[in-house]
Amino acid sequence: MDKPTVGILHPGSMGAAVAASTARNAAGVLWCSQGRSPASTARAEQAGLTPVSTLRELLDRSGIVISLCPPAAAEGLAREVAGHAFTGVYVEANAISPERTVRIAGLLKSATAVVDGAVVGSPPVRGKTPTLYLSGSTAAITTVEALFAGTAVRTKVLGRKVGQASALKLSYTAYQKASRVLAALATGMARQYDVDQELLEVASKRSTSYLAEPEYIPRVAARAWRWGPELEEAADTLAAAGLPPEMLRAAASTLARWHDAKDDSELSVTDALEQLAQP
Repeated sequence: MDKPTVGILHPGSMGAAVAASTARNAAGVLWCSQGRSPASTARAEQAGLTPVSTLRELLDRSGIVISLCPPAAAEGLAREVAGHAFTGVYVEANAISPERTVRIAGLLKSATAVVDGAVVGSPPVRGKTPTLYLSGSTAAITTVEALFAGTAVRTKVLGRKVGQASALKLSYTAYQKASRVLAALATGMARQYDVDQELLEVASKRSTSYLAEPEYIPRVAARAWRWGPELEEAADTLAAAGLPPEMLRAAASTLARWHDAKDDSELSVTDALEQLAQP
């Protein structure tokens, strides 16, 4: 079977590394240098990508295009690609909502298929092995899997519905990124009162992630009536320390949705999540 030519849009730190990993199974890996920054050029050169001068040339030469760009640019970039009537496989691998991914699939009607992709993990350099989760048509996914076979990028198929990979990415991102913001806020608050080292000591006693313990969710719901006011107090303390309180106020508002779960020891995970979804 002939090896495909791959085009990457656009080579940031993740995009350049992911694109470079495909070289093992690709006839060539292209990127469009038009309008890109010196930093992008340096990354592309370091990754061994082949420059082309226009998007048109990249699309005409590529059988598979991978879009890895800032989320805000994803839909506009897809619309630009659609304007050139690209006919290959388009891998939408940005951290965007499932709804936006579906819209992008609708834009690219000339493409063979749009595969919904989500990269979880660090760029595949220096021994790192991220996973590219995939959803969409079976034939197109098989093509993408073959592209990454034997590389540092692992692939895992989620299903045939475009939007599934995007949903997984944002579900994970919501916790991982927001928890880091919360860590910064908590540390900032503790430091204002010279107890940040004690906070670190308390936190170090727990090594697991609540994200890996969904059975804990009903306990949160049952205690929401107490935890909400505590978070409001914490938000007030953040504000007094000159730190932004909005995140904790939003969490308190979310806990208020569990007002009917007060001290309910029989609540299931499903019941708790259903209550959370009700305004």
